[in-house]
Amino acid sequence: MADAMGGLLTEAGVPNAVVDLDSLRRAWPTPAGDPFNFGLLLRNLGCVAGNYLDAGVSRLVLAGVAESRENRKRYQDAVGGELAVCRLRADLTVVRQRLVRRHDGDPGGLRWHLDRVEELDRILDRTRVEDFAVDATDGSVGEVAGAVLREVGW
Repeated sequence: MADAMGGLLTEAGVPNAVVDLDSLRRAWPTPAGDPFNFGLLLRNLGCVAGNYLDAGVSRLVLAGVAESRENRKRYQDAVGGELAVCRLRADLTVVRQRLVRRHDGDPGGLRWHLDRVEELDRILDRTRVEDFAVDATDGSVGEVAGAVLREVGW
């Protein structure tokens, strides 16, 4: 989805960068008390965002999860600007089907994500971190990416 948003921004001539937040946290071992390596993610995000902005990027598309208002604020502090947070919503049956396709040949990853999807859905329902939500159950990736960009006003 984030890549599709970046592509649409590029087609419109808008300087942009797409950042996969999971890639900024991917290191082992993780520190005690920080199983998702959030501290490392934030340090890396601050550097990466600063480099992109210094290079003339005017729109950052961040692909990741903010589970709490505190996490949202910490992301915002790391990028040094306001965030517009979109929650992509989809029927959980569809999400499970997509996970099965994405993790074909990775039974451990599939199991972890299938276990996490309902928990994360409940967390996001409770914390309501988003500014707006877009339904991603139906429609192509490009259509949903366009809907997100329209909602955010880009």
